[in-house]
Amino acid sequence: MFNMDRLYDAVEARGHVCVGLDTAPEYLPPKERRAASGDAAAVLLFNKAIVDATADAAACYKLQIACYEEMGLEGLRAYSETLKFIRSCGALAIADIKRGDIADTAERYARAHFAGEFEADFVTLSPYMGADSIEPWLSYVPEKGKGAFVLVRTSNRGMNDFENLTIDQGDTGHRGHRLYDVVGERLAGLASKYRGDSGYLAFGAVVGVNGSGPAARKEAARIRKNLGDLFFLVPGYGAQGGAAEDAAALLARGNGAVVNASRSVLKAWMGAAGGGAEDAGNGFAAEAARRAVVEMRDAIRAAAMAGGPAAGGGG
Repeated sequence: MFNMDRLYDAVEARGHVCVGLDTAPEYLPPKERRAASGDAAAVLLFNKAIVDATADAAACYKLQIACYEEMGLEGLRAYSETLKFIRSCGALAIADIKRGDIADTAERYARAHFAGEFEADFVTLSPYMGADSIEPWLSYVPEKGKGAFVLVRTSNRGMNDFENLTIDQGDTGHRGHRLYDVVGERLAGLASKYRGDSGYLAFGAVVGVNGSGPAARKEAARIRKNLGDLFFLVPGYGAQGGAAEDAAALLARGNGAVVNASRSVLKAWMGAAGGGAEDAGNGFAAEAARRAVVEMRDAIRAAAMAGGPAAGGGG
């Protein structure tokens, strides 16, 4: 079984939420930060509390490695230990590393993040050096069932600089296509021999919520239809402005995607604590995170049901 099949099953069982553990020290309850031996140690304890509280309501967890790199060696130790903890709980971990190098360098990155101290179930990859930036990672599909999410259409403003460009390659069939359409199609071709029991390929795509309203949802539904073989990792929800209805447009028959939320989950305790923030601990923060995850899960499920088959075609 590929990890993408496990993720499909997790969505079926627990909903679409991917908890982003992009854990900055300033997101932690002050008393927990003061009590720990350092910021990295405090982050690790906080992460474990969040995972413990949300494991039955979240499909997976995503760690942005930059949040840990900035804390130096101790931060990377916290990153590694968080990954191990998530996987020891039977949950799935996405390493948000956005690697995009080629050849021997890519092979070494793949060993580090699919077999070494930083082993995760999935990684994120950048495709803009070409197919040979993706191929070395594919060797871990038959061996270990690993998966990846390749940047196709992201949720940041700068996606218009490259991803959203209209290209014309004449007789290749790409006349008038967006660059992100071509990237998605090439990705599906690269991963085509690794199709899991769920119907999805072992490698999927990062496709973000990009705008809100009918026009944005129509475009999302078009992408979902065109890339029906690819499971999506969806950024842009919550603190970045995306609503449940926008995320639901990228689903396929109620599945086919996980929707990431980081700050809205990690910082939920701040609003709940109000004037008592100084007295709040990790337990309080974890309970608030759980409420945020459950609310998000239920909102996306309701939006998917309201949208009917279209908020759910493909796959």
